[in-house]
Amino acid sequence: MEPLRSSDPARIADHRLLGRLGAGGMGVVYLARTPGGALVALKVLLAEYAEEPGFKERFRREVEVARRVDSPWVVPLVDADPDAEAPWLATAFVPGPSLGEAVAAYGPLPERGLRLLGARLAEALGEVHRAGLVHRDLKPGNVLTAHDGPRLIDFGIARAPEDRTLTATGMVVGTPGYLSPEQAEGRGGDGIGPASDVFSLGCVLAFAATGRAPFGSGAVDALLYRAVHDPADLDGVPAWLREVLGRCLEKDPARRPDAGELVRELAADGAAQDEATSEAAPRDESAAEAAPRDQGASGWLPEPVARLIAERSAAALALPDIEHTLAPSATPAAGDPAEPDTRDMSEPTEPRDSLPAGRRRFLLLAGGAMTLAAGGGGAWWAVTRDSGPGGQSPAAASSRRSVHTVALHGDLSGPQRETGRAQERGLRLAVAEFNARGDAPFTVKVKAVDDRGDPAASARLAKELTDDPAVLAVVGPTTDDTGQAALAAYDAGLLPVVGVSPGTTALSLQGFRSFLHARLPDAVLPIYVSNYLRGAGRSRKVGIVIDRPAGTYGTNLGSSLSNALGSIPYPSVPEVVSSMRHNFGSAVDAVLSAGADSVFFAGLPDRGALIAATLRERDFQGARVSGPALLDERFLTQAQEGAEGWVMVAPVIDATRKPEARKFAAAYRERFKEAPPRYAAEAYDVTGMLLKALAGLPSKGRTRQNLLTAVRDGKYQGITKKFAFEKNGMIVIDGTGGFLWRVDHGAFVYDGPAPLTV
Repeated sequence: MEPLRSSDPARIADHRLLGRLGAGGMGVVYLARTPGGALVALKVLLAEYAEEPGFKERFRREVEVARRVDSPWVVPLVDADPDAEAPWLATAFVPGPSLGEAVAAYGPLPERGLRLLGARLAEALGEVHRAGLVHRDLKPGNVLTAHDGPRLIDFGIARAPEDRTLTATGMVVGTPGYLSPEQAEGRGGDGIGPASDVFSLGCVLAFAATGRAPFGSGAVDALLYRAVHDPADLDGVPAWLREVLGRCLEKDPARRPDAGELVRELAADGAAQDEATSEAAPRDESAAEAAPRDQGASGWLPEPVARLIAERSAAALALPDIEHTLAPSATPAAGDPAEPDTRDMSEPTEPRDSLPAGRRRFLLLAGGAMTLAAGGGGAWWAVTRDSGPGGQSPAAASSRRSVHTVALHGDLSGPQRETGRAQERGLRLAVAEFNARGDAPFTVKVKAVDDRGDPAASARLAKELTDDPAVLAVVGPTTDDTGQAALAAYDAGLLPVVGVSPGTTALSLQGFRSFLHARLPDAVLPIYVSNYLRGAGRSRKVGIVIDRPAGTYGTNLGSSLSNALGSIPYPSVPEVVSSMRHNFGSAVDAVLSAGADSVFFAGLPDRGALIAATLRERDFQGARVSGPALLDERFLTQAQEGAEGWVMVAPVIDATRKPEARKFAAAYRERFKEAPPRYAAEAYDVTGMLLKALAGLPSKGRTRQNLLTAVRDGKYQGITKKFAFEKNGMIVIDGTGGFLWRVDHGAFVYDGPAPLTV
């Protein structure tokens, strides 16, 4: 737990705030005392969300669901006001760590703990399902631990199976790694039923038994794919539990047990089953003061976890009671900010010695309880570049113009530095041209930040840019992984961020409001690949080689091409290559012996060079095609003669070869003394799009939210393509945006738009 900040209120609806338990993209959770003196976790929706009907409706739904579900294993709702100016809800405070924290710190649960955890969570889900609802986000972080059993929390996305108000078909809602296959596929409406929660419970129990998620970790797309297609990893799960989990994790929802069956199976010793059918004991509002419900639950947790819960409970009891927390007459009224604090925010708002001893101890013990997912914070990771070429310094800005900042967030010194630097220069050129206009309504400043391709650095930099009120828009990040790490922070500040090089569809399907995906995603490119292979490639049977080390990228390309060909139908031969194999001979021989007369490689440049060399050794004369990753100088350098004749389908142009981009190419060459590299024109385009939209707003209306709305609802014709966006931020797929490249005499040559038809 953290001390209150100067911007926090002292009270909310007569609840006295004691500290911060966590903060995330949508709100803040405080530790508070009710007017009667009980400890509660009080969740408040942030003001910018409270003004949006969709988010306020989701918050109201969370309150309604919490009121409808009555189970001793669900954290009870104490009070709420979803219609307040700042909507809030208060639940009983559970001082124990989440299941995720407990297992990560102290290891898997013993058999008794697994049985009790499973039976009581199944009982809780049974009550949820009997109320006509589906939780939809069961994961270790949404299960709190207490002496007498687990507590299920967070009903923010729970809904009835037939309710379509919060999601649409194709939208993935929940936490990847614990989603059912039907959730991972984005099924809408009644496609998500109680069986989905049973699958998630199986994932949670596998985690509790082994300390790892059953579908691994990594990129979101990979997790979604594994949930749909791959068997769960149950190595290390006790034999008695493996059969139960196997049924919970069936891909077909109809083959999974219901919650009641699980209660009976997991309560094999009879104790938990008896408790599941007995009447729940009366509840005390303060979980810190609640005694265990029964002696039968003792020993379900590892001893260090039980001791931690006891220490936190004791520390909570030592917190000041309601009389000692009442504010003197000079304290601001309810809802007003607490007294300003000029100290560094990492320090307590009071001198350390002035805090009651119990409260000081609790601040140390309660860290992590009820924590919300939050964007990274901290200082700049590596480099921030203000102004520079193409960005006017504040001193040079006209005193008659206001100044706004557009940021470039990219990999400027890491593995993808060529792409990141190209985007920075494209952005700077667009800004320089805008600032040079005599009728420009404002001056634009550039801030470039370098995450070096590191997701952790990306999250920190995104938080820094979001916290800078002068920054109205961001172009970037460069890669899928750095984009995934950064978007939650940008979304929290509703800061428009436009991606021109990340390719995964997951970035658009996770509900980030401020992200605009300005290129065709990788999963769409195989449509053009299919047309090319069946047309110009003259292929009658396509060999699809999916390279496992390419992760989500390779899986997306390979599975999408397989689906595209299968829907025609058109013959193909898939072959998956393990990361343990460093020779593509057997994979190539397998697809060729099956009759493939063309090869599509779904992988990265270094291993692309290996398969290129193998095909050359086999004197293969058919079409050899890949995706945008092979459009990399490393492929040419390593493959050498083997690269000759390869074709790549990519979402990027050669500005020196496209007639509409020649004026840009000349300006780029004049300014930077070189031809524009790939992705420079795309960054130039989206920067122009942002500045045009911003210039179209009234001076007092130039805010992040208004800019986001203007870009998302508008259309923009750039030099590379037309830009228009779906409501989820994905670019409108209108048949444009895919381009052909080929290797000719050791160089990449641009061949124009990829074919829309055969």
